[in-house]
Amino acid sequence: MKDLSRLAAAAIVAAGAVLPAGCQKQAATTSGPTTDAPRPANKPMTQDERMAWWRDARFGMFVHWGLYAIPAGQWNGAGKTTHGEWIRDSARVPVEEYDQLRLRFNPTRFDADSWAALARQAGMKYLVITSKHHDGFCLFDSKYTDWDTMSTPYQRDILSQVAEACRRQDVVPCWYHSIMDWHHPDYLPRRPWEDRPTNGADFDRFNAYLKNQVTELLTNYGPIGVMWFDGQWEGTWTHERGLDLAAHVRRLQPGCVINNRVDKGGGEHGMTRPGYAGDFGTPEQEIPSEGVPGVDWETCMTMNRHWGFNQWDHDFKSTQDLIRKLADIASKGGNFLLNVGPTADGEIPPASIERLREIGAWMSINAESIHGTKAGPFGAAVRLPWGRCTQRPMASSLGKAGTRLYLHVFDWPADGRLVVPALFNEPREARLLADPADRLTLSRAGDDIVIAIPPSAPDANNSVIAMDIDGRPDVGIPPEIETEADIFVGSAAVKISSPRERIQIRYTLDGSDPTSASPVVAGPISIRQTSTIAARAFRAERPVSPIARRTLTLVEPSKPTTRRLTRPGLTYQYYEGDWSRLPDFGAMTPLDKGISTRLDRKPRRREAQFGFRYWGYIRVPADGVYRFSIASDDGSNLYIDNRLLVDNDGLHSLGEKSAPIALAEGLHPIMIDFFEQGGGHELDLWWAAPGQENKRIDPADLLTDQEW
Repeated sequence: MKDLSRLAAAAIVAAGAVLPAGCQKQAATTSGPTTDAPRPANKPMTQDERMAWWRDARFGMFVHWGLYAIPAGQWNGAGKTTHGEWIRDSARVPVEEYDQLRLRFNPTRFDADSWAALARQAGMKYLVITSKHHDGFCLFDSKYTDWDTMSTPYQRDILSQVAEACRRQDVVPCWYHSIMDWHHPDYLPRRPWEDRPTNGADFDRFNAYLKNQVTELLTNYGPIGVMWFDGQWEGTWTHERGLDLAAHVRRLQPGCVINNRVDKGGGEHGMTRPGYAGDFGTPEQEIPSEGVPGVDWETCMTMNRHWGFNQWDHDFKSTQDLIRKLADIASKGGNFLLNVGPTADGEIPPASIERLREIGAWMSINAESIHGTKAGPFGAAVRLPWGRCTQRPMASSLGKAGTRLYLHVFDWPADGRLVVPALFNEPREARLLADPADRLTLSRAGDDIVIAIPPSAPDANNSVIAMDIDGRPDVGIPPEIETEADIFVGSAAVKISSPRERIQIRYTLDGSDPTSASPVVAGPISIRQTSTIAARAFRAERPVSPIARRTLTLVEPSKPTTRRLTRPGLTYQYYEGDWSRLPDFGAMTPLDKGISTRLDRKPRRREAQFGFRYWGYIRVPADGVYRFSIASDDGSNLYIDNRLLVDNDGLHSLGEKSAPIALAEGLHPIMIDFFEQGGGHELDLWWAAPGQENKRIDPADLLTDQEW
């Protein structure tokens, strides 16, 4: 088994990270110059080099621990019992009252070695612990603040113990660090319910403090596998600051992996958008239904309902559910970061320990089906009614390379036949990982492979069969029909392709089923009238895939306005209110209005519970189909030519949606409605001309006449 801890450390050190000795405690400060490590002499690591150990690991432990474990879900023994790590905000605790928890922090039962050993026993390859959560309290010895463990009765550095214990257990130590900080006097904005003054607060000074602490985290504890940032969604944190902080991490440890929450680029499922910092996306409490092919991602998830310890929360997921989630995530090419919330004494709750040990028992037999594997070859097109599949390439044997498929069987067939559908490779052999000496009988039934299995499942949670096949997986997935949109003006170029080898793709344009006599795809197909394209893969005149279909519709482009406009920018109107969906701004009286050349949500009078309407005209250079995209946090709607084109309404974190529209050359009206209830207030707009990449729309390039 690979030693991933040493693998990650070696990668970081090889890249030239400077790792000076730890610094001694000094007087707390809220300012001062940022300490930058020297740039490494060696060239930077590539993305693949940096991510290699992380992709191999697949499974890690998340630890949310801090002062919030002391109240354990309830403030002052009264009221709600549903608080967690956000208790200072959710219970509206004044900072001077919350500060008193520091005097009660003395986790005498904390044993870093037992945590790291439990992670390793569970089959976890890395451990991410909260160096600082949103309350600003630090679990490490920081010379830039006294709001840390050294000023508690415990008086020890938690992170130094965790880092050393992880390395003894061959687990990669990683840090979670919150950008948001409710304690620091220079952090803005304040919580909406707080009355702390903001006079004299300087976010640039806070940013220096943040970078100084990141320097400590990446120079005082040896090589660190991941810097897992969070709390980036508030408006004071910008894309530019995210790029700068990511570059700062790279200078300190070029091999350190960075999640996408260092920046503002988290879109749907928390995935990284192009042009934004971050090595991997971070879907939270969810598993993308089809994964995210070609992108590194990690699902972070709680075992019960809370991240931090809550003594009333006994709603734990079952071991079976967690094992199946692990297999599901791995089968889609992702990592699983599973959380535990230790008690104030420093103990992992017994329910979490029980599940981790049971997962470990399963992993002791089936780890090879998780670690070092890739997403299964079946995808969404070929349903596996019994479970999931992961895979890994095999070394050549007798001059023939192969693949090992790991069949994760959740629902054991009662008839003794496990059918692997639409797999055209020649199978070599199959065996249960729980009984590797017993070779299972293989047969073929048409396009399917049938494995004769025992009458009962070796493991009720997930029984894994390893099946070796010749070559790369050749699965009967339908061809992909690619075009810029389902509507077109004049003509459309259609690309039909498949990753499979030794096939012909045949197609029709009238929606009928392709046959062995239908035309063969030999390049892009030009469509000049409304058509339903049907495509299917053939091998030796025999169909070897389902049929893919897509209808493309010829449309007339929307006519432009005849207005003569010269004034650049967008007219805006500003509103305030507490909404969960966009209101009818047209029926409301704005509190402010004017013309803006930026979508910067200014001027406004508050950091939350506000809305804007922007309108103007965009110049379309030629007739064609244009795709518009809008990203926002919270809700937004985009109107082109006085009709709703993109509906991105509702309460949500940063999310992006898009839609196409056919437009004629000239000026077309554009309107954006946007509201923010709380948190971040991002709003961004792009468009893509026919055959072009997405381009951000600069409001300064738009035109307005102050009338609608």
